Amino acid sequence: MKRVLLTGMSGTGKSTVIEALAARGYRAVDTDYGGLSEVVEVPEDEPTGLDPGQDWVWREDRIQRLLSMDDVDVLFLAGCAPNQGTFYPQFDHVVLLTAPAEVIVERLASRTNNSYGKRPEEVERTLLMRQTIEPLLRASAGHEIDTGVPLDQVVETVLRDVGESG
Repeated sequence: MKRVLLTGMSGTGKSTVIEALAARGYRAVDTDYGGLSEVVEVPEDEPTGLDPGQDWVWREDRIQRLLSMDDVDVLFLAGCAPNQGTFYPQFDHVVLLTAPAEVIVERLASRTNNSYGKRPEEVERTLLMRQTIEPLLRASAGHEIDTGVPLDQVVETVLRDVGESG
């Protein structure tokens, strides 16, 4: 089974791309939902995408269970969490989704599937993390895709980059 992680900052289109992959018949899971992630307490001064003293992490037992499945040929996971690197050895591909700052700001303001990014301080944190965390994600990713283009083009690029025929 091939395992693919789609990662990136809030507003880069992870959920939208994962939905499009699911619509094409792929096993595609958004780690923000279904009890796969949770809020945990962290030191107040630790930079996170959430309010001070909180972070959003993968529930490792549940992610491991998902990655251990062998009932599909390809599994796409979408998410971004500080503990995702624990699972990198199990992924065949890590794909970083990026977008220009103005696109991220617009998406955060207009999205309806997630309330994160509606408060000014959340937008500010997302843009700061784009400068600080995104380079770390880039260093671990085998592929990088700018999602500031039409969705079908993004999905086709993801599929091509991971060796799937769209």
